[in-house]
Amino acid sequence: QLQLVESGGGLVQPGGSLRLSCVVSGFDLNYYSIGWFRQAPGKEREGVSCITNGGSPMYRDSVKGRFTISRDNAKNTVYLQMDSLKPEDTAVYYCAAVAASRTYYCGEYKVDGMEYWGEGTPVTVSS
Repeated sequence: QLQLVESGGGLVQPGGSLRLSCVVSGFDLNYYSIGWFRQAPGKEREGVSCITNGGSPMYRDSVKGRFTISRDNAKNTVYLQMDSLKPEDTAVYYCAAVAASRTYYCGEYKVDGMEYWGEGTPVTVSS
């Protein structure tokens, strides 16, 4: 029923681009905010970006101007366009959903506040 599936990760050189996709099923995307999180080896999971059910985007400072989050509710999909990638962007990237009434947890990147999680897609930025 409730499911999020990420795709689009891979190996890319510094300065390159990737577009991640998060396809959701089992719930109405119109009533949920969606966040992208990442976790590098040996580090805590951290918030990267969030988009509200109304389409308002948010980004952590380190990715502003490089990443763009968007959503296509008709396709039940949220995207993360990643440009000008840096080695420090290397991590497993996860999408997660939370009800619109609790968007605060997404906008503040509260990992334990998100309700549903995908299994992640790895991104490696290396020459």
